[in-house]
Amino acid sequence: MPDPETHEMDQTQPVAADLQSARRVLDAEAEAINSLGQALNASFIMALDIMNHTGGRVVVSGMGKSGHVGRKIASTLASTGTPALFVHPAEASHGDLGMITSIDSLFLLSNSGETPELVDLVNYATRFSIPVVGITGSEISALSKAADAALILPPAGEACPMGLAPTTSTTMMLALGDSLAVALLERRGFSPSDFHILHPGGKLGRRLLKIADIMHDGEELPLAAPTAPMSEVLLIMTAKRFGCVGITNTDGRFLGIITDGDLRRHMCPNLLSAKAGDVMTAAPTTIRPSALVSEALAIMNERAITNLFVVADEKPCGIIHIHDCLRAGIA
Repeated sequence: MPDPETHEMDQTQPVAADLQSARRVLDAEAEAINSLGQALNASFIMALDIMNHTGGRVVVSGMGKSGHVGRKIASTLASTGTPALFVHPAEASHGDLGMITSIDSLFLLSNSGETPELVDLVNYATRFSIPVVGITGSEISALSKAADAALILPPAGEACPMGLAPTTSTTMMLALGDSLAVALLERRGFSPSDFHILHPGGKLGRRLLKIADIMHDGEELPLAAPTAPMSEVLLIMTAKRFGCVGITNTDGRFLGIITDGDLRRHMCPNLLSAKAGDVMTAAPTTIRPSALVSEALAIMNERAITNLFVVADEKPCGIIHIHDCLRAGIA
């Protein structure tokens, strides 16, 4: 049986070498991205202009590792308000060119700039006057010369010790694609509301839920007039099951709220004959229907309350309970 102390000593060198290797890769790729930022020029603005004015979709394509990066870039563009799709260059040569229209633009990725599978795409773009944006590591490559906007990656060795496996180059491509997507997002004023429309599911979708999406409204609202006797208010409070009643005037304007706490504070023999307006808390905290559910939860936690009336144009249009937030996955 191996001695534990000897075994631990034997593992020290390989572990240190592994960590050193990993840090070398991360340092090389971080340095390459910094160089990429410094190298950005007017071509980046031209690429943005082309994509921003594309009437159809940004069609992304690339072969091998560039293709895998291209799929991610197309997904990021589409999810941030720039319609995009990925077309495999080999499939394009066998019929998928029909997916590309004259109102689209092409976004081609090739580190060498000489990828033969992209030739048919470039020729098709030339034939139908489709603008081309290219990412390449060579300023004198065929892709660079064919592109209307050529984004040239700065010289940087691959992090692979043999300098062969695409590592640093693909990281720069990915970062450049993210930069384009975010710059386009900001140009267009893409909002959290727009983001929610494109991300209705998952954790992102839950975080961007609006009050209007989950609030109770219509007949569910517990409402009473300020002249209503408290005996009537208690019946409404019990029937609606929110533990509160909103008080509105004849015009429907929200005046105040009666909660369990208000009942305790006004407990006396003639409570049931008192008027709602005498017991209510005036000008309580409310929330607008366009607010995020996460905002409502923060308010309720801060003020130690369990309900919020939703008010628009000074009139109650809904009510939200803290349990509604929790059921929606907001915590």
